[in-house]
Amino acid sequence: MVPKADFRSYYGRPIVRPAVWTHDIAAYLFTGGLAAGSAMLAAGGDATGRPALRRAGRLTALGALAASTYFLVNDLGRPERFHHMLRVAKPTSPMSMGTWILSAFGGAAGIAAAAEVAPRIPGLRQLGRAGQYAAAAVAPALATYTAVLLADTATPSWHGAYRELPVIFAGSALASGAGVGLLAAPVAQAGPARRMAVLGAALELYGAHRVETGRGMLSEPYAQGRPGRLLRAGRALTAAGVAGAVLGRRSRTVSVLSGLSLLTASLATRFGIFEAGVASAKDPKYTVVPQRERLSQSGKTA
Repeated sequence: MVPKADFRSYYGRPIVRPAVWTHDIAAYLFTGGLAAGSAMLAAGGDATGRPALRRAGRLTALGALAASTYFLVNDLGRPERFHHMLRVAKPTSPMSMGTWILSAFGGAAGIAAAAEVAPRIPGLRQLGRAGQYAAAAVAPALATYTAVLLADTATPSWHGAYRELPVIFAGSALASGAGVGLLAAPVAQAGPARRMAVLGAALELYGAHRVETGRGMLSEPYAQGRPGRLLRAGRALTAAGVAGAVLGRRSRTVSVLSGLSLLTASLATRFGIFEAGVASAKDPKYTVVPQRERLSQSGKTA
C-alpha cells in the first residue's frame, strides 16, 4: 500500500514560494503601526488639553514613519522604486495604496512635528494642528493596510487570516501609541493613553486568539515554533501592559513599565505574524490540505 502523503515536500520544493521579504518588513510593520498609533495619541492629547501627550505623539509619529520608510526602501533594494510606485494609483494594489497612504501621512505628520519644535514661526502652529488631525484621519489606513498587503499574498496563513489581521494590526497600533503616551506623559496627563491601551489590547488579544484558534490547520504556524513563542510573549506583555496602565495609574514607575511592555508586545506580535506566514509557505501541507478540504466541501454542497 502507498503510504498517506504528509505533504512535507513537493519534489523537494514548496508549492507556494515563501515571501522574499527580510525582517526589514517585519520592522516596517511595527514602525508603521507605531506611527499610526502615535498620531492618534497626539490628536487625543491636543483635543483634551494634554500637551505632553500631544508632543510625544507628534514627534514619535514622524520618527516612526521615517524608520518605517527606511525599512521599506531598504527591503526594496533600490530607493527609486518607492518613487516609481507614486507614478500611478492602483486601488486594487495594497502596495500602491500603501505608498500613497505613507506619503499623505508623512506630509501631515511632518507639519505637525515642525509646529511642535518651532511653535513661534508665524502660522505654523495652526498648520501643525491641521496636519496633526489630518495624520490622525489617515492613521487607521496606515495601521491596517499592511495587514491587507499580507493577506493579499498566496502565503497560506496570511491569506487565511484576512479577516483577523486588520483587527490585530489596528489593536497593536493603538497599544503601541498608548505605550508612547505612558512613557512620555506624567500620570496626570496619561488618561487618554490608558484608554487607548485598553481598546488596543482588547482588539489585539481578540484578533490573536481568533487567528491562533479559528483557522483550522492554517492556525498551526501561529502557535508553533518561534512564531508561536513570539505571539505568546506578545499576548503576555500586552496583558501585563494594560493591567499596569489601569491599576498603576497613580505610579509613574508602573506607567513607564506598562508603556515599555506594550511597545515590546507590539514588536513581538508583528514579528510573530511575519514569521508564521513564512513558515506556512515553506510547508506544502498548508497549501494542499486546505485546498482539498475546500474542494471536498464544495462537492458535498453541489
